[in-house]
Amino acid sequence: MVKTLQKKFVVTSMLAITILIVFLLGVINVADVVIVRRQVERTLNIISENEGNAPAMPRDITGDKPPLVPDNKNQKNEYDTFMSSNFFIVRFDADCEVTFVDVVRTSTVTEDTAVSMANEAVDSGKTEGKVGKYRYMIKNAMFNDGVNVVFLDTAGEMQSILRVLILSVLVGAGCFVAMFLIVILLSKKAIRPIAENIEKQKRFVTDAGHELKTPLAIIQSNAEAMELYNGENKWSKNIKEQTVRLSKMTENLLLLSRMDEGNNKVNKAKFNLSDATKDASESFIESFKVRGVKFDRAIESDVMAYADRLQIEKLIDILLDNALKYTNDKGSVVIMCHKEDGHAVVSVENTCEKLPDTVPEGLFDRFYRADTARNQSTGGSGIGLSVARSIVMANDGEIKAEYIDDKRIRFKFVLSES
Repeated sequence: MVKTLQKKFVVTSMLAITILIVFLLGVINVADVVIVRRQVERTLNIISENEGNAPAMPRDITGDKPPLVPDNKNQKNEYDTFMSSNFFIVRFDADCEVTFVDVVRTSTVTEDTAVSMANEAVDSGKTEGKVGKYRYMIKNAMFNDGVNVVFLDTAGEMQSILRVLILSVLVGAGCFVAMFLIVILLSKKAIRPIAENIEKQKRFVTDAGHELKTPLAIIQSNAEAMELYNGENKWSKNIKEQTVRLSKMTENLLLLSRMDEGNNKVNKAKFNLSDATKDASESFIESFKVRGVKFDRAIESDVMAYADRLQIEKLIDILLDNALKYTNDKGSVVIMCHKEDGHAVVSVENTCEKLPDTVPEGLFDRFYRADTARNQSTGGSGIGLSVARSIVMANDGEIKAEYIDDKRIRFKFVLSES
């Protein structure tokens, strides 16, 4: 139980940390993409507005030399931006004929390639877009009715984005590993108060269960002795029935406690589940007949399972006992054993007067009682299905409850064949 609690703490903590890291990395990379995109758009605007010509170099008030600091300290001025850019420009007239091509600012594109790319951009009908590693912008020419198509090489910007992405992922992965180790180291300390309370509860249940065994045995023997001298009566009968009920509940509580503590030995081996199902269900045939309940068995031959046979027989006993308690009079119960997708499957279906007012999974909660009055009359304690789930988990299997219709319920467990 403590290890399970520690595992859940680590998983929950790392899930929260992962979400935080992913969110932060996402924000960083999105912001980087937006900034780079704005820089590219600014550069395209500068080139387009100047139609491929260098803007005037900024001068100080004397006109002798460039100012030491640009107007905007956070970015290059227009002249420096233009001079550090790789681009080419194609100009079309009003009849969509090429009148000018300038590829001086790039060494990787010929005039023919520039014209072909410009035609593709114009045919797209968009004023901005991307062709390969180049982003383009189409603007009306200043001195004629044509248009200028400016292509800017954005390979450097894309590499910058990729570099930030790779670095952020590496940093994020490093932070994740570091936080994982820290969480594991701190998890024991974090859950220590809860773990101590759980251990106290376990010791109390175990000690109380062992202490109850002796007085229960004495009460049972004294009730039987009274019947020998005075004969059986409704009071002695009631004492014996309630003693049996309390003994069974104590046994289940001790079993649950041992499983929680990991002290319950599981002797797993391959066995014939079909034979175990037949043997475990044999003793219930007469009990169902007395209540007028139709009991069917659909058991395939030679269904093998890898588990603790004694525990699985007890599991089947719990499920059939549960069906015996809650099946309506003149109802029906069916137990099935078969192979399914390479696994051994056993299911118990029974009719009932009405379905419990909870989700099927809630039936496995300890001390859940769908009908208190009926539990009193049938001897139910509300922990049988909890024991069933613990047995299945100890044998590395799965168990679930299903509502088949408004008056039928199924309990199904799955075990490995090997």
